[in-house]
Amino acid sequence: MTVLLFFIAHWYASLFCQSFFLHRYGAHGQFAMSKFWERFFFLLTVFTQGASYMNPRAYIVMHRLHHEHSDGLKDPHSPWHTKNPWAMMGRARIIYIHLLDGHLRAKEKFYKNFPSWKSVENFFETYPPRIVFVIGYITFYAFFANHWWLWFLLPIQIVIGPIQGAIVNWCGHKYGSKNFDNGDKSRNTWWLNLFLLGETNQNNHHKFPARANFGYRWYEFDPLAPFIWFLDKIRVIRTGKRSQKSFTPLFI
Repeated sequence: MTVLLFFIAHWYASLFCQSFFLHRYGAHGQFAMSKFWERFFFLLTVFTQGASYMNPRAYIVMHRLHHEHSDGLKDPHSPWHTKNPWAMMGRARIIYIHLLDGHLRAKEKFYKNFPSWKSVENFFETYPPRIVFVIGYITFYAFFANHWWLWFLLPIQIVIGPIQGAIVNWCGHKYGSKNFDNGDKSRNTWWLNLFLLGETNQNNHHKFPARANFGYRWYEFDPLAPFIWFLDKIRVIRTGKRSQKSFTPLFI
């Protein structure tokens, strides 16, 4: 039970940071925040992703490319150009690495307005901190895994961020309903919204990329939307017109 609770907590903590910080804030500028809170959520993202830490710059540029070329041949992670989710993840990983090391360069507009913290990025891009996280996961399982099947959760935790992204992109562009004709194959896999914090409302999101609420119809609930509303009310973030004064959203 302890390991299962740990896995669930890690799943949603990592997913929250990927959706709230990397995706909605970093890639789309759906809201703004002060430098203090940006650094706070930056570190939170690092430690919740752990061994699967994804560099914000490479993640954000790749995601903006996804919107620019949604389901086209230049889409970094469309499920329509690979045979299975693992192949899609492998292709996205190669593009991610080339964006990170500079061997692949996108248009300049994709490199504007995203969180950056060079010292933290450079440190956590190395192998030692990733290995420390892996050792930490294994140690926790060694102490608390009282059933053999629980060990099958360990590989998921080691690569938790990319797995979550792969599920969102595979399902959100393959299965579900469409509210809008966006010129791509995006779908609303709304029955996975609670499991993936609203990220599988892909058809809605591709229609309104700067909108913080990914829901559109009453049953397309976005679990993060009320939380974003609350953070705005207590002035941790700024949404709407107030956010545009300090952060220009990219409508891509």
